[in-house]
Amino acid sequence: MSDSAAPTPGLGEKLTAEIIGTFILVFGVIGTALYSAGFAGGDGGFNVGFLGVALALGLSVVIGAYAFGPISGGHFNPAVTIGLAVAGRFAWRDTISYILAQLVGGVLASTLLLVILAASDKLTATSFTGASTGYDVLSPDGFGLVSVFIVEALTTAVFLFVILGVTSVRAAAGFAPLAIGFTLTVLALIAIPVSNASFNPARSIATAIYGGPDAIGQVWLSIVAPIVGAIIAAAISRFVFDRPGRITKIAH
Repeated sequence: MSDSAAPTPGLGEKLTAEIIGTFILVFGVIGTALYSAGFAGGDGGFNVGFLGVALALGLSVVIGAYAFGPISGGHFNPAVTIGLAVAGRFAWRDTISYILAQLVGGVLASTLLLVILAASDKLTATSFTGASTGYDVLSPDGFGLVSVFIVEALTTAVFLFVILGVTSVRAAAGFAPLAIGFTLTVLALIAIPVSNASFNPARSIATAIYGGPDAIGQVWLSIVAPIVGAIIAAAISRFVFDRPGRITKIAH
């Protein structure tokens, strides 16, 4: 059966796809950060470091986009959903539902990661602190608030530009998830030392709720900065890409 003959997914199917896709993203990147980055067992050969976390982020998005992009568009990120709506590529009426689904998927993933730690008595009060995004004490290299805000807003803007570009009517079909995943990997390598690289309010909230007082107190930045960056990119994109009105799907 051709794609054109396939039934259009309903809102329930789309929201379920967003929950599962966001779950995969958060489970992949935060699981890597918690269990594999900084691993101290044996001779340290399992320590994947910043590069491993960046690759986990990019690969998780590639997997989710190919699997669920044809159903929901493969957003998995409230900033992306808002940015696409501002750019005229997504219906505003579904924005809140998508964001709630993404939050559910992210929190479910971080909760199960916590359960895995707790089941083997490896959970500590600071287990999720190192995976949380933020400035000063939460920044891996001690960057301040302004630097973290700029890097989160700027990287999210670049991310949305890429999404809008590779899903435009002029783009080659089928390669969008790869371009988006590779972009996230590069952006994460830039931003991890600065902010711990979120670009995604759902991912930030999912870790902040278990990250302690500093993470909760700073999560506002990891919500506001990506959304600001996405809105700026979306506004500029109207002068670069195809006209609004086409619903963006990350997987063609």
